Amino acid sequence: LMMSAKTFWGILALLRIFWCLLPQTGYLHPDEFFQSPEVMAGDILDLQVYYPWEFLSNSPCRTVVFPLITSGITYWMIKSLQQLGMWSNGINSYTLLVSPRLLLTTFSFILDYSVYRLAPFWGADRWNALVLLAGSYVTLVFYTRTFTNTLEGLLFALLMVLISPKAVGYGTDISQAKPTSSSLIGIITVAGFFNRPTFLAFALMPLLYWAVLNATSQHSIKTIANHLLKLVSSTAFTAIIFTAADTLYFTSIGSEISLYMTPFNFLRYNLNPHNLAQHGIHPRFTHFAVNGIMLFGILHILAISVGLKMLKVNIHLLSWIRLHNHRPPTMLMLAKGNPTLLLFYFVPLAFLSLFNHQEPRFLIPLILPLVLLITPQNRTLKWKPIIIIFNVLGALLFGCLHQGGLIPCLSHLEQLIHSTESLNHPAHYILLFAHTYMPPRFLLSINKRDPLVEIIDMAGTEENTLCQTLGQLANNIACGTRETDKERTCHFFVITPGTVRTTIQKCGVLFKNETLIFPHLTMEDPPQISFLFSEKWRSQLGLYILQIDRNEQSI
Repeated sequence: LMMSAKTFWGILALLRIFWCLLPQTGYLHPDEFFQSPEVMAGDILDLQVYYPWEFLSNSPCRTVVFPLITSGITYWMIKSLQQLGMWSNGINSYTLLVSPRLLLTTFSFILDYSVYRLAPFWGADRWNALVLLAGSYVTLVFYTRTFTNTLEGLLFALLMVLISPKAVGYGTDISQAKPTSSSLIGIITVAGFFNRPTFLAFALMPLLYWAVLNATSQHSIKTIANHLLKLVSSTAFTAIIFTAADTLYFTSIGSEISLYMTPFNFLRYNLNPHNLAQHGIHPRFTHFAVNGIMLFGILHILAISVGLKMLKVNIHLLSWIRLHNHRPPTMLMLAKGNPTLLLFYFVPLAFLSLFNHQEPRFLIPLILPLVLLITPQNRTLKWKPIIIIFNVLGALLFGCLHQGGLIPCLSHLEQLIHSTESLNHPAHYILLFAHTYMPPRFLLSINKRDPLVEIIDMAGTEENTLCQTLGQLANNIACGTRETDKERTCHFFVITPGTVRTTIQKCGVLFKNETLIFPHLTMEDPPQISFLFSEKWRSQLGLYILQIDRNEQSI
């Protein structure tokens, strides 16, 4: 059985790498691109990009350190190989998309390493826990993307390894255990805080556990004081490094000369209810009742079940003590589940629920304590078919379908713009995106000095405004007026989901070409169920690239 679980984990690990290289077309959230690769592509490769407000304002909210050591390093390597003549066409939509993802996919095996080291300490079978982890669509999809939440989860995993004595090779007697290096714990905690200040919610219980372990261990006060000194000094040193890096970066790109403490700007912004309202307001129970189930399915429900049973046992325990004034028999004290792991899972969830902007990806670091909590319960065998079906559907929905046409669309347009014909006969391109997620500009691989490509992102604009803009494009108002456009052909493309195509046809604009990118599912403009069972089902689950015929009169 162990060999089969081990083999199954190996297959799932290969699937994680292969699917990253394929690549995954699902577009989960703009933050995947606009908080790392988009910014680094502009800084390192001099490509036309859109800099988000978090990196431009006088009070930037994101550290530049992690984008530099993920997307930055991969793009620097591609640029160096191209300059050395070893990879002449290295900068293209595929390499720009996949290279940072491949690095994050490699980093994702920190999760697997952590489970392998931690499972025996928390009473879980190593390979069963690893299969549960590697088979989760959260690992396959979210942990192979350039999200700050992904890095938050990896740092949380490292912190859990560092605070667990057995995980680093010590004996079975915890009281005799030698605590892990305080310096490493300090570095990981500060790095996590600068990456996302919400890391403190995840780190709170592990740090308290580590502190209690130190306080109850049979060490002298001098030894404990030494650990505390190392913790404080490493924390201060790491904070100085991050602050210095951010200050150098944001000063160099034209911001005011000042000391930049990005996590505090992040907290100042997010603690303002008006700011959070711009990103969406959710009920405070959303993480607990919706997002946990959306990410982890039956595992989240099992964790709640374990927690309720443990709470029931503790209530009985307190009642017994109150009635009999002594500890109860051993049988009454038995409760399946580890209270520490329950706290590692539910305390961060509770803290994140205090904010009324709640997205599912905020919870992805909790997959590690959840897997370690549920594996020893032997309940996963009972729910195995449901777990498999849930994760297959989740992987297909978020890894392939969700806004899944936008990345292939940008790749198609990149090939069109950089085609031999376009290079021989330079043209002006206007790309209008309507009712899609923000298009990552860097995937078009257009140099900053090339003014011949213009992107208009109309997001979920209303029909009247959209039709007015399309009418201007069709009547040549927006093209051919600049000096650089004279004697150049103008090409106008509208990129929109199949579910919105009918609306655009009502605008009275003629199209001479159309390309359907399949599949593409937009939950903001979902397909009608009746159409999914008709001949138009591909259209409803597709993204259209419509070329406006500017040589003809509008209808």
